[in-house]
Amino acid sequence: MNIVCLDMEGVLVPEIWIAFAEETGIPELRRTTRDEPDYSKLMRYRLDILKEHGLGLKEIQAVIAKIDPLPGAKEFLDKLRSETQVVILSDTFEQFAKPLMKKLGWPALFCNTLEVGADGEITGYQMRCEQSKLTTVRALQSIGFDTIAAGDSFNDLAMIQAGKAGFLFKSTDAIKAAHPELPAFEEFDELLAAIEGALD
Repeated sequence: MNIVCLDMEGVLVPEIWIAFAEETGIPELRRTTRDEPDYSKLMRYRLDILKEHGLGLKEIQAVIAKIDPLPGAKEFLDKLRSETQVVILSDTFEQFAKPLMKKLGWPALFCNTLEVGADGEITGYQMRCEQSKLTTVRALQSIGFDTIAAGDSFNDLAMIQAGKAGFLFKSTDAIKAAHPELPAFEEFDELLAAIEGALD
């Protein structure tokens, strides 16, 4: 039995931190897992910047409320979910993702959680598990699933490489150049066709 594992940000929805960087005029917050492979280092960097500028969960959620899925993402997801099981594996946080999941028709999402103070300051975060995307793919495989994965960033590579098939989607030139063995696509219809081919 197949299950498709998709990254969320950069694949189905715009990058939340980039949108927040643009809204606040803080260019340092544009840094994502496309730029920084070490997620813990990236999050510490982000939390330090938020603290420095006195920004918290409320401000980020206000920006997220204005974000829509990428054009064609919901249609792609609806078509894919009509053909096979799909789960979104993301390093985002449940406090960020809920309005986006609503706009995508409530697909299954496995993500992390933020630690938030009474004043709304984001004080830390809890990862669901170590190497959450690869760990989840391995767990799904252990209960009889063949996994097919797609993502755009460094933190997606392990789950992409671990499955029956894997694809880069809307990735960076640097990641595509470093992994020429991985088929890379820019359009949802191309990715859908590739996944459908792998389902056979």
